[in-house]
Parts: sequence; C-alpha cells; structure tokens
Amino acid sequence: MKVVVIGGAGYIGSHVCLELLEAGHEVVVYDNLSSGLQKNLFEGERFIEGDIMDPQRLGKTMSEGFDGVIHLAAFKAAGESMTAPEKYARNNISGTINILNAMCDAGVRRIVFSSTAAVYGEPEYLPVDEKHPTRPENFYGFTKLEVERLLEWYGRLKGIQYTALRYFNAAGYDVRGRVSGLERNPANLLPVIMETAAGMRSEVRVFGNDYETKDGTGVRDYVHVNDLASAHLSALERMARTGESLVVNLGSEEGLSVLDIVEATRRITGEPIPVSIEGRRPGDPARLVASSALAAEKLGWKARYSDLDSLVETSWKAYSR
Repeated sequence: MKVVVIGGAGYIGSHVCLELLEAGHEVVVYDNLSSGLQKNLFEGERFIEGDIMDPQRLGKTMSEGFDGVIHLAAFKAAGESMTAPEKYARNNISGTINILNAMCDAGVRRIVFSSTAAVYGEPEYLPVDEKHPTRPENFYGFTKLEVERLLEWYGRLKGIQYTALRYFNAAGYDVRGRVSGLERNPANLLPVIMETAAGMRSEVRVFGNDYETKDGTGVRDYVHVNDLASAHLSALERMARTGESLVVNLGSEEGLSVLDIVEATRRITGEPIPVSIEGRRPGDPARLVASSALAAEKLGWKARYSDLDSLVETSWKAYSR
C-alpha cells in the first residue's frame, strides 16, 4: 500500500513509519516539523513539509493517490489544552477536517487516527474497555472525542473507513535503537524521568503521593511505542481486508505507579533521580488501566514490549546516546 503518515517525523510517527517500511509499504511523511525532527526521517521514505492547517498543500498531497492515511498530527499537552483551547480546537479539530476533506476530494478512503484514553475521563470501573462512558476531563480529550465523532459521520456520509486507536500512555523507544530523535519539551512521565537521569533536569515532580494505591502515587497503563506502531499497521491492513471501521483501546493491561518507574530507572541507569512531591493535579485519577481484549480480537494485537524494564531500558538507550 501507499501510505501518507501525517506527523510521521514525530515520536510515535517515526516508529509507525519504520513498521510500515519493514512490511514493504510505500511511505510518504507529511509533517510541519513543529515537534517532529529531520533525524526521524528514514531511507525509503519521501518527505513533504506541510501543515494540516494548509488545505491547498494537503489537497495537492492527497491528489497523488494513497491507499491509506495515518493521522498523528495533534497537540497533546492536556494541561495546555485547558489554558489554550483555541489552539487545540484549530489544530486538532479543524486540522482533521482539512485532512478528511482532502481525502474525500482525492478519493482516499482509509484513515488510522491517533486517539487517546483521555476520551474516557475519570474511570467508573477498571479495566477500562471501549464501552466505558466517554466524559473527557480536559479539552485535549474533548478534541480527540470530537474527531472520533467526525470520523463516524464521514464514514456514514462519505464512505471513509477509519480505525481510531485509543492509546493509553505511550512510552519507550525503538527496541532496535533506530530512532534517535528525542522529544522536545516532553511533559510525559518517562521522558521527564529520563531527562533527570541524563542531567537535563534537576528533579522529577511527582503530583500526589496520597492516592489509594500501593505506594500512594498514580497508576497508569504504559504501552511501548513499538507495540503502538504494530497496531497501526494491523489496523490499516485490516481495513484493506474487511472494509470495516473500528474504535479500539491500546494498552498493556498492567498498571505501573510513578514510583515503580522511578525505582526501575534508578536500578537500570545507576542514577539517583531526585524526586519532589507536590499536590495532586485536578482531574488525575488514582488508577487508569486498559482492557485491550477488543484489539486482540479484531487486530490480533498484543503488547510485546510493554513490560517495565523494556520501557525503561529502551528509553535510556535513546537518552544516553
């Protein structure tokens, strides 16, 4: 298949591109390099510098003819989304509308969308499955849920086939060390811990140590980025085979606390990793763990690299380089 990966020079996008290339697909990367990196582009790809807020550029790109689109071009900082909703509405919602309209004009019919567990909000039960109510508690999660609704309507009215992948916490780096570009200004826990281990930060700020968990810190479901990449490939190939749309969770089905990851990083790196305890952040649940049974059933997918040591070791190899 000929596939355009929008946001393909970014952290997750670069791993997805490697998965597609290894499977023998033709890959075109469309990225504005606002957070993506040139060093995350690989031999065998073609690169188009472009923005999803540029309908003309998108339209010209789509007119080349593609068998599928993978859409990873979104702003993703939940905290920032609460203070700059207009930024997130423009890019995440309006930008996706531009992509969908360009697809319709060019006759491109398949899209894999990078969604998020943030669509669920405060969990009512665990593990969280796809039937769980969707009540986002931040504007970022709202934008992703709105895009899922747009996909459903474009599917119904325009024949777009879609797979929305609701990631839990993406982490780790390529198990074969092929991705060297590090995230810029990361806000997620594991890269923050890595930057502290590498001396780029003075400490890790832990938000809350009084939750009803084994060590008082928040528990999350971390899924390795190589596992996420394989799910994108499976989703694209399934749509080509069946023509069916799908919304599905991607998680390891295991919960790791903040201190679990801090202690594992201390053990693996030999670095002290100073920690400061701060108050809870509004809207942070004590525990959030996925059910990925539907992904196993529909995509034949299972997390292979999402154990604690693999997450930390692959990250440390990338940062220590």
